[in-house]
Amino acid sequence: MAWTRKRSRSDRRWNSSWGHSTKTKRTSTSFGNGSPSRPRRADPSEHGPRPRTGDDPLDGRGLRSGSERERPDETCRTSAGREENEMSKNDVAILGAGMHPWGKWGRNFVEYGVTAIKEAMKDAGLEWKDVDFVVGGDTMRNGYPGYVAGATFAKAMGWTGIPIASCYAACATGAHAIEIARTRILSGMAEVVVVVGADTTPKGFLAPTRGERTLDPDWLRFRLLGATNPTYFGLYARRRMDLYGATEEDFARIKVKNSRHGFSNPNARYKKVFTEEEVLDSPLVADPLRLFEICATSDGGAALVLTSLDFARKRGVSNPVRVSAVSTVSPTFPNTTIDMPEFTTDSAAGIPAPDRSFKDSIAHAAYQEAGIGPEDLDLAEVYDLSSALELDWYENIGLCKPGEAEGLLRSGETAIGGRIPVNPSGGLGCFGEAVPAQAIAQVCELTWQLRGEAGERQVEGAKVGITANQGLFGHGSSVLCTR
Repeated sequence: MAWTRKRSRSDRRWNSSWGHSTKTKRTSTSFGNGSPSRPRRADPSEHGPRPRTGDDPLDGRGLRSGSERERPDETCRTSAGREENEMSKNDVAILGAGMHPWGKWGRNFVEYGVTAIKEAMKDAGLEWKDVDFVVGGDTMRNGYPGYVAGATFAKAMGWTGIPIASCYAACATGAHAIEIARTRILSGMAEVVVVVGADTTPKGFLAPTRGERTLDPDWLRFRLLGATNPTYFGLYARRRMDLYGATEEDFARIKVKNSRHGFSNPNARYKKVFTEEEVLDSPLVADPLRLFEICATSDGGAALVLTSLDFARKRGVSNPVRVSAVSTVSPTFPNTTIDMPEFTTDSAAGIPAPDRSFKDSIAHAAYQEAGIGPEDLDLAEVYDLSSALELDWYENIGLCKPGEAEGLLRSGETAIGGRIPVNPSGGLGCFGEAVPAQAIAQVCELTWQLRGEAGERQVEGAKVGITANQGLFGHGSSVLCTR
């Protein structure tokens, strides 16, 4: 299956009216306040504390007010639209990416992670003895070894005495592991770091842990609302239908699009191109969502080898794919609020109301750090726990205004060959979810896409990509990669 891109990188031009990069045939992108999007460009001279929400020079959902828009200067800019002297401020190199294919293999999760590590090390051209830090994404379903994944994988690969770390952030685990690795590299305490996540999952949907846990939002939504995961996804789908006129056919189109993308992905679990009729004929699980529109639980593993830019250059890699920003933001609740799945009381911080929702703030923080915006993106990998949730992510990452996601989908703009392909890997609809590995797998896909190594699902000329997902308990997760 061959794909043709509708536009190339040469289509980008500088818009002197707004002072931000635009692309031909691209509609004005907004974060919801009607202003064209342009996140604040990073200023290397800034060392003070981050402005509070009310003092942020960005108005609305991260957009500079009209009086503060600036014409671009003549500084040499990279393919991502950033100034050359800003390029390496927070960047780290991705030298290796590896995965164990997703499926239901019935084996220990450590096997999947070790396979992924070895693939990533081979891709990087490095040996295990070259690694000086390991970060493991924990899994809650595989006993004690899963709770201490850093040690588990370091032991499996062979103890070398190097420092290790383990972390868990629900669906955002992989991105948090990447941030730990990046921080270690940028601090100068490591040059070569392996990030790994893997999971073996039970059959069926993930159930909450038993017991009475009144401070656990996962338990509360089951206890108060009887909302299983599919029910929760269905509530969001019904909301889109009521607010924006989404249809069941739209949700089916997401599944069809992603099945076409993932058909040629060797790591995907489901390699079948679906039709709308097949999706709509599948059993109803949580109205209006059907079986083929809700992601399965899967076994799998993913790993990355991250290094300093100096190390990459010493290895002869002058233009690696880079992690240019990582967002791990949490929600802001200044007042008593119930926002599924978070339940909270009045904030003790006494902070003002946020300019944007939690999910909107996730990608916004990554854009702000990298000094680029959604208009610079070539592709996105988002967390489609259900087909309907992918539509929400279009708006959350700034591809369109609220209520315009359905039009973006129907026009073909988010398919490979369109203006901004979303989930060229096939997404969770083709993979299922292996929780600690999933956010790492998203970055693996960006790495291969930005290198031009994605085969039949390649997005032509890809230079900038973003991932986005949300972990339970308020874990934001977004990784922005450039080349």
